[in-house]
Amino acid sequence: MPISSKLKKLATAVVAVGSMCVGSLQATHAAEKAAFVYIGPTGDHGWTYSHDQGRIKAEKALGGKFTTSHIENVPETADAERVFRNLAQQGNKVIFGTSFGYMNQMEKVARQFPNTIFMHATGYKMGKNMGTYDVRTYEGAYLLGVVAGGKTKSNTLGVVASFPIPEVVRNIDAFTLGAQSVNPKIKTKVIWVNSWFNPGKERDAALALISQGADVLMQNTDSPAVVQAAQQKGVYAFGWDSDMSKFGAKAQLAASVIHWEKIYVPLLNQIANKTWKPSKIWWGVPQGAIDIENFGPAVPAPLKAKALAVRDAIHKGQKHPFDGPIYNQAGAVVVAKGRRLSDDTLSKMNFYVKGVEGSLPK
Repeated sequence: MPISSKLKKLATAVVAVGSMCVGSLQATHAAEKAAFVYIGPTGDHGWTYSHDQGRIKAEKALGGKFTTSHIENVPETADAERVFRNLAQQGNKVIFGTSFGYMNQMEKVARQFPNTIFMHATGYKMGKNMGTYDVRTYEGAYLLGVVAGGKTKSNTLGVVASFPIPEVVRNIDAFTLGAQSVNPKIKTKVIWVNSWFNPGKERDAALALISQGADVLMQNTDSPAVVQAAQQKGVYAFGWDSDMSKFGAKAQLAASVIHWEKIYVPLLNQIANKTWKPSKIWWGVPQGAIDIENFGPAVPAPLKAKALAVRDAIHKGQKHPFDGPIYNQAGAVVVAKGRRLSDDTLSKMNFYVKGVEGSLPK
C-alpha cells in the first residue's frame, strides 16, 4: 500500500477515535449527578438496602441521564450536615437524604445551596429547593397484620420498634388493625430499641417478645435479626422493607417490600427535564411503591388469597388501613364508622390503637 494511502487511513482513524472521545466526553458532561445519603449500611437487608436497590434500578432506567453515588452509615448528627454540604460542593444536582433525622441538617444546607435540589425522605419540612418523599409503609404493615392475625395461636403479636416517631407508630397501629380485622382478640406487645440498625438489640428484643408469648413478630428496624430469632425459636416473622426469607425460610410468612425506584425514576426525570417543583410525595400500594410479597410455605392458600384481596382493595381505593371505627387504648373513638383518618393526622400520629399494650414513649 502506498505511503499516502496509509497516511490517509491513519488520519481517518485518528478523526474517528477523536470523534468517539468527544462524544464520550459530551455524554459524560450531559449526565447530571445525584447523591444518596444512607443512615445504615447497604447490606442491612432492610431500609438502606431497599433505597440502594431503588437507586441502582433508577440509574439503569434513566439510561445515562444521571450518574449516582451514595454514602452509607451517616449518623443523624452534625456529620449529616457536613456530608450534605460536601456533596453540594461536588456539584450534585440533587441530594437524597434517606432518614427522618436528617431533616433539620438538610433544610439548613438547602438554604445555603439554592441551585441544588434536596429531597428528604419521611420528613415534613420543605423549601424552594427542598421536597419530601415517603412510602406508605403502614399499608404494608396492615397487610402483614392480616397474615399475622390468621397465623397466631397465642393471639399475641410482637413488634420490635426503632424510634417513637409518627412513621413507626403508624406501622404498629396498622399492623394491629390488620390482624384484628381477621382476629379481634389480637394484642400487640412493643419493645423499643432506639436504633434503626442494631442487630444485637433487635435480636434481644425479639427474644424478649417471644418469651412474653408473642408467636408472630413484625419489626420497624433494618436488620434481619428478628427473622433469624424467630427461625431459631420456631415462631413467625416478616421481612421488612425487603425479602428476608434467606435468613429464615421457615419463619418468614411474607415481606413488606418497598420499591423506591417507583419514586426515584419520575423524580429524576423531572429534574433532568427541568420540570421539578418542591412537593410532598407519599406513595403506596396504588403506585406500586410498596407491596406484600414472598409468602412463605407456612401461609395457607386461603390466607394468602385474603391478604392479596385486601391489597387489591387498597390499590383500588376501596379500603384504607385506618377506616373507622377505630378506638384508642382507652376505648375512645378516634375515627368514627364511615370515616377515614386524614393524611394530616396520619403524619402526626402519636397514639396507640386499642389492642396495643404499654404506653407510648414521650
